[in-house]
Order: sequence, then structure tokens, then C-alpha cells
Amino acid sequence: MKTKFLFTSALLLASVAIFSIITAFQPKKPWVVPGKYVSMKNPVASNAESLKNGKELWIKNCQSCHGKSGHGDGPKAAQLKTDPGSFAPAEVQSQSDGALFYKISEGREDMPNFKKKIPDEEDIWSLVNYIRTLNK
Repeated sequence: MKTKFLFTSALLLASVAIFSIITAFQPKKPWVVPGKYVSMKNPVASNAESLKNGKELWIKNCQSCHGKSGHGDGPKAAQLKTDPGSFAPAEVQSQSDGALFYKISEGREDMPNFKKKIPDEEDIWSLVNYIRTLNK
């Protein structure tokens, strides 16, 4: 009986390890942003008030997964199925403000949509302004 339990446990652990390895090497799915958002300009000026508001929203809604500095190292990041990534690399910072607005608003997979949690669009735009400071 003990041998059967050990064998079953070893088989389960091996399955989890293989799944983890396969998942880790799968390419990321591209996050397609509709054209109208790609060309959308941020109507909220990146000033002290907007950045303060964006930082407060970041701390409340984003920091737990994305981390204090946006490096994907928040306390909840390890619980996610998808890597929250870093906001510092050029691949993120080169995205348009509208693309970031869309991704925050709509979400996908582990990234929740924030349309209801942050209903004021100006607040989401302020959050986009704050995200721009994370590459510094």
C-alpha cells in the first residue's frame, strides 16, 4: 500500500513538473489591441496631479501583481498562471497610451478588466501616465 502511494505521488509530481516546463517555454500569445485604441491619444496631461492619482491607483489595483516598480514581482505574482512581466522594457513602453488604456480596461487571462473597478476613464488615463514613469 505504501509503495502504491509513493508511486502515485511520484507520478503526480513528475506530471506537475513536466506541465510547468512545457508551460514555461510556450510563446506568449500576442495581445491584439483594436486599431481605434492603438491610435488613441491620452487626453489627460501627465502632470503632478495626474501622476499622484495614477500612483494611488497603481498601489491599490496593480502593485499586488506587478510590483512596486512594475517588474512583475508583486506578492500575488507567484500565484498567477501568466507572467505579469515588467513595464520597464521598451516593448511595453513603446506601446501607445491607447493600447495600455485598452489592456487596463479590458484585461485578459489573469489580468482582470478594470472598467468597473476604475469606472472614470480619466483615472485609467492617469494610470497610463504613471506607468510611463516605471521605465525610469
